[in-house]
Amino acid sequence: MSIFRQIVLVLILAAAIGGYVYYDRYFSAPASQTAAGRQERAAPVDVVTAETAPMATQVEAVGTTRAARSVRIVPLASGRVVELRIEPGREVTRDDVLVRLDDDIQRADLAEAEANLVEKKQAVERATALRPSNTVSAATLEQVRAAATSATAAVDRAKRRLADRTVRAPFDGVAGLTSIDVGARVTESDVITTLDDLSEVEIEFAAPETLYAAIKPGMAVEARGAAFGDRVFVGKISSVDTRIDSASRAFKVRALLPNRERTLPAGMFMYLAVTLSERQAVIVPDEAIIAEGAETFVYVVRDGKAFRRVVVTGQRSGTDVEIVSGLEPGETVVLRGHQSLREGMAVRILSQRKSGEPPTSMTTGERPERAG
Repeated sequence: MSIFRQIVLVLILAAAIGGYVYYDRYFSAPASQTAAGRQERAAPVDVVTAETAPMATQVEAVGTTRAARSVRIVPLASGRVVELRIEPGREVTRDDVLVRLDDDIQRADLAEAEANLVEKKQAVERATALRPSNTVSAATLEQVRAAATSATAAVDRAKRRLADRTVRAPFDGVAGLTSIDVGARVTESDVITTLDDLSEVEIEFAAPETLYAAIKPGMAVEARGAAFGDRVFVGKISSVDTRIDSASRAFKVRALLPNRERTLPAGMFMYLAVTLSERQAVIVPDEAIIAEGAETFVYVVRDGKAFRRVVVTGQRSGTDVEIVSGLEPGETVVLRGHQSLREGMAVRILSQRKSGEPPTSMTTGERPERAG
């Protein structure tokens, strides 16, 4: 046999042996290895347990804060400013002095009125003492008594005019800006400053007439402002208008928010939510909800497999969604990893939590830190 033929036979034999080994390894694997391969192909998922939680029915609105009490401070008389005690932004209490006007003339008028009153009272005393002896007639006694009464009224008027030279705070509040300086002359029409009672702030908003029977004084109100991030200010409905606007078909509602720390200023735009009622509802995180066309569904895990379940969703609360129908409390729902799932597909659970709990990382199982 030639060397060439020997080489060809060796190559054919080597190819046959290689083909047998390849077939034996990849096409004749034991059943146990095939099952293991299928187990490895189970889809990794994070799951959540559907829970019941209070769900509020709310109506949303917008409004602007204003002080519960707010006035423009004006003098009750004309005059020259001799003392100014206004510091913008400073809290004042009722009857604190804000401004004093020159009062020399008023003090002199009061002194004159008081002296006249003393004289009239003495005249009454003399006439009263002489009346029993008929030295003074009854008519004369009545005249001197009337004069004393008039003098008393004159003193009261003089005291009032003197008091009007001092401007006081009508209630506890925060003083605003002023453009008045000591030495300036002011009149009754000049606004010296503003005074706001910010211990409570009032928000007026409009609600549609369809809610007129639902919104009542005393209902809870939640308010949020862009300047305060996620902070929620809680108050109550204080009053509801008795009329509905015929053009807008809406009515006015007023709410009061406690503001003891003076956090909220007057004039801030706020987003409001009025709680009309509360109920127990089945909830899951919005991540678990899948929408395809007009159909909404979740994947429910049962016996290690995922099954598609059509659901009807309701109201949202934060990151949770109400499930009106299609899901029962306690059922396990795929939270993350459902993108590659098919009906009846085996799943491998990486993490599990209850609805309403903070989410965990799919890869590490650690809870993410909150910003700030």
